[in-house]
Amino acid sequence: MSDLRSKTFLSDWFRKHMPTREQMARNKYLQPIAHRFLSPELWRFTRRSVPRGVALGLFAAFIVPLGQIFLAAFLALPTRANVPLAAAVTFVTNPFTFPFWLLVANKVGAAVLNIDAAVGGGAATEIANDRGALAGFFELAGLTAFGFVVLAVVGAAAGYFIAGFIWRNLVMRKRKQRLGAMEEAVERPRTEDK
Repeated sequence: MSDLRSKTFLSDWFRKHMPTREQMARNKYLQPIAHRFLSPELWRFTRRSVPRGVALGLFAAFIVPLGQIFLAAFLALPTRANVPLAAAVTFVTNPFTFPFWLLVANKVGAAVLNIDAAVGGGAATEIANDRGALAGFFELAGLTAFGFVVLAVVGAAAGYFIAGFIWRNLVMRKRKQRLGAMEEAVERPRTEDK
């Protein structure tokens, strides 16, 4: 492979499949702010930029049905989040998983708003039937849209804390490995002297 090969599979995969800074800067939709995409701090994987990128990617994935990558990239600029990671995380919602997330959003919206409990049993379906099919459709769409808002906010918060926790553990493991290698290197000459 090339000399850009890193120690982890995930880093190699991101490097291979994600657009580069220059490719995003040449995008016609990003031309007005392309100079900001060339900032190296937006492309580094740091302890602050990784959780921010995950949170923004999850937020954009659930809040907007189309153009999620662009929204995540725009949000990453002022927050100094990792742009490629924010763009990659938006693929949580894709054409294959969207029906699943649609059902989950509807259930979450119904559970949070708890319409049946407030109105009483099956009264909500009777009201929807009395107003017609169109009113029932708008009620269902409203529940689903509210569910997506809840998923966006809760998912972003959970993603931030989970990504921060995983990042911290990865860094600690690497430090322990380096310290172990350094201790081994220090001990080796002492044993050879004996």
